[in-house]
Amino acid sequence: MPADGKLSGKVAVVTGASSGIGAASARLFAEAGARVVVGYNRGVDRANTVIAALKDSGHKAMHLPLEDTAQIKRVAAAVKEEFGRCDILVNSAGFTRMVPHSDLEALDDDLIDQVLTANVRGPFATIRAFVPLLKASGDGVIVNISSGAAQSGTGSSIIYGASKAALNTMSMALARVLGPEIRVIVVAPGMVHTGFVPGRTEEMMAKAAAATPLKRAIEAEDVALAVIASVTHLTHTTGSIISVDAGRHL
Repeated sequence: MPADGKLSGKVAVVTGASSGIGAASARLFAEAGARVVVGYNRGVDRANTVIAALKDSGHKAMHLPLEDTAQIKRVAAAVKEEFGRCDILVNSAGFTRMVPHSDLEALDDDLIDQVLTANVRGPFATIRAFVPLLKASGDGVIVNISSGAAQSGTGSSIIYGASKAALNTMSMALARVLGPEIRVIVVAPGMVHTGFVPGRTEEMMAKAAAATPLKRAIEAEDVALAVIASVTHLTHTTGSIISVDAGRHL
């Protein structure tokens, strides 16, 4: 079922929206009638390119770095000032590096801290900052982008899977305490055909796709469709994890 027009009058804030899943989600939200805040960290030019391609007007790029809680609060205040509301928050931004699971020394403290800050503390800080606006909406939705690595213990590194497992648990807890005004849903993709993981090759992508029951690659838009469905159609769903992994978990 199409979502065209379903989000008219709504405001969606998407972190990590300058590329990949975030950018695809921003596009679908705009097509559904929402005004979109395209959150970015270093990709200001990419964010502006995303804004220029969105349907209709009223969208805005905002600097939303996951490690800077003070800036996240400033963005929440700016959204309230400029838009007057926030109905949807998508935590799509994240960070990882490819580290062989057997190489424990390569997974040093600095990298562990960077991954946990980006994938756990950052989303929590963003949710905390936007909860007042989402509650005021009365029908707020938070969608956290996780990973199948959280359940399988696979992924680009041990700490990446662990960080996404923490995000899953955090999302369940938040679903309990933020209802009924806010729903919290996790979308957990498998290996997505984007440039998110530095060093991941097309050969790796093809091998991963071939190992799934559906034997096809997952694109950013496939995940974005699950994100927007969580908002527009799965209206009785909260605290759940939605897999978009071509059956890789089987």
